[in-house]
Amino acid sequence: MTFKCIAAADHRMGIRSGMGAQWKMRGKLINAAARSKVFTKLQKEILMAARGGADPNMNARLRAAVEAAKKGSLPRDNIERAIMKGAGIADDSVQYELVTYEGFAPHRVPIVVECLTDNRNRTTNSIRVLFRKGQLAATGAVTWDFAHVGLVDATGPGADVDVEEAAIESGAQDFEPDDEHGTRFYTEPADLDAVSKALSARGWTVATMRLGWRAKNPVTIPAADRPEVEAFLAAIDDDDDVQHIYVGLAD
Repeated sequence: MTFKCIAAADHRMGIRSGMGAQWKMRGKLINAAARSKVFTKLQKEILMAARGGADPNMNARLRAAVEAAKKGSLPRDNIERAIMKGAGIADDSVQYELVTYEGFAPHRVPIVVECLTDNRNRTTNSIRVLFRKGQLAATGAVTWDFAHVGLVDATGPGADVDVEEAAIESGAQDFEPDDEHGTRFYTEPADLDAVSKALSARGWTVATMRLGWRAKNPVTIPAADRPEVEAFLAAIDDDDDVQHIYVGLAD
């Protein structure tokens, strides 16, 4: 098996946030309102993960979501409440559903938007408005050119760690550098938990793990057009229901 480091197919323009969002606006100020949105997304991530069980030691996805929340400075009380709500233990439990939208940003840049919502109609109306400067597409019109994969973002045990060896030994299919967490490993969807555990056993610190999308054929656009795409993505990312954005844009 041969691995190679490649440019991010989802094009994480600028920094990546502690919640593991696929794209984040470069230089976005973390003011009170922005921090509140980040906290909301972190809590939703925990809520969804906790459906698989309230014990992080027995629920790998929840364990990763909690670690991401801690790195994002989400207060402990918020983390515990989110776990209880997601696991159905709390009296005020909230049920979110994952809704996926696909389409094109300006200049025909393909994107997949994942939302966690408790009101599908509200979210759909918001997404339609946000896509006015792009094009909202029918189900399958964009995802056919994306691979549904497992994503594991992790930091190695040392600066001289052999990433390729770690990928091979853990069962990952591919890897690439990651701005914040060191390395992103790509897995088959069914192998996500096994790869995460294998990396942890080798001394890697797993920051996030989840199923997501990876563009097969990212498009290239002129540098002059990138600010328009970036502004479009920023507007979508600002919506409270939007959890992850996957972008098929080459570096």
